[in-house]
Amino acid sequence: MPHSKPLVVVTRKLPEVVEQRMSELFQTRLNSVDEPFSKAQLVAAVKEAAVLVPTISDRIDKTVISQAGPQLRLIANFGNGVDNIDVDSALAHGITVTNTAGVLTEDTADMTMGLIIAVSRRMMEGARIMTDGHWPGWSPTWMLGRRIWGKSIGIVGMGRIGTALARRAKAFGLSINYHNRKQVHPKTETELEATYWESLDQMLARVDIVSVNCPHTPATFHLLSARRLKLMKPSAIIVNTARGEVIDENALARMLEAGDLAGAGLDVFQQAPAVNPRLASNPRVVLLPHMGSATLEGRIDMGEKVIINIKTWADGHKPPDRVLPGML
Repeated sequence: MPHSKPLVVVTRKLPEVVEQRMSELFQTRLNSVDEPFSKAQLVAAVKEAAVLVPTISDRIDKTVISQAGPQLRLIANFGNGVDNIDVDSALAHGITVTNTAGVLTEDTADMTMGLIIAVSRRMMEGARIMTDGHWPGWSPTWMLGRRIWGKSIGIVGMGRIGTALARRAKAFGLSINYHNRKQVHPKTETELEATYWESLDQMLARVDIVSVNCPHTPATFHLLSARRLKLMKPSAIIVNTARGEVIDENALARMLEAGDLAGAGLDVFQQAPAVNPRLASNPRVVLLPHMGSATLEGRIDMGEKVIINIKTWADGHKPPDRVLPGML
C-alpha cells in the first residue's frame, strides 16, 4: 500500500489553486517554468515518482514505461484522451492509468459550435479585413457566408461531447445526424430528433456540416481519409475539435484548395504544434491552438479530477477514472 505522501511529479504548470492543493496533500514536484519535459526528463520522472501527472503533449510510450521505477503505480493524466500513453504497457507493468473524463464536455461543445459558426459565416476573414484596415464599406454581395439554420450536421462520434454538440446544433436549427460505434439510447435520439447512420460514407455524402468528435485510436487514424472526404458536398464544411490524426490533413488541404470543400475549422492537428502550411495559408480555414477545453473552470475541474484519482489511490482504493483496455 502506498505511503500517505507519495511523490507526485507534474509535467506542466497547472492552475495555481490546483498546484496549491496538490502540494498540501502530496509530496509534489511542480514544473514552474511550464516547458514540456524532454524524453530524458520523462524517464527521470518515472524512475523516482510514485505518481506521474502528464498532459496530452507528453509521450509516455513503451520505452519510457519500461524504465519506470518499482514505486511508480499511477499515471494520472491531466486530460481526457490517453492516446499519449501506452496504456497496455502501463497496465502490464502494474501501473494504473486515469484520465479526467467528463469535465471538458460543455467547453469543447461550445468551441465546436463556435467554429461551425465562424467557418460558415467567414468570421475570421472579416476580422482580418477589419484589423488590416482594408474594409471598403458594406456591400450586398460582399463577404457572403452560408446560413446554418435549416442545414444538416453529421457528428462523427456521439459520446459526451458529440451529444452536447448535438443539443447546441439543434437549438441553432440544424438537423442532427450521427455515426457512432453503436446507437445512442433511444431516449437521446428522440430528444435530439437524431438520425443514426451505420454507414459513415452514406452520412458524409448527405450532410452540410461534419464535426469530428471521436477519440484517436488505431481504428480512427485517418478515419476521414481522402476517399471519404471526397464523398462530402463541395458546399460542406468540416470541423475538428477531437484529434488531428482522425483527418488526412494533406487530402483536406488539397480539397480546400481545389474548392471541393467550402471550409474547415480545426482546433487540433496531426503534427501539433506544427500546422500544415497549406491549411494555415487558406483563408477558408479557421485555425485555433488546441483551445477547445481552455477555460479556467475546465482546467480547475481537470485538476480536481486528478487530485481525486491520486488521493483515492493513495488511500488504497481504486481511482474512479481508471482507463481500462475495453474503453480504448
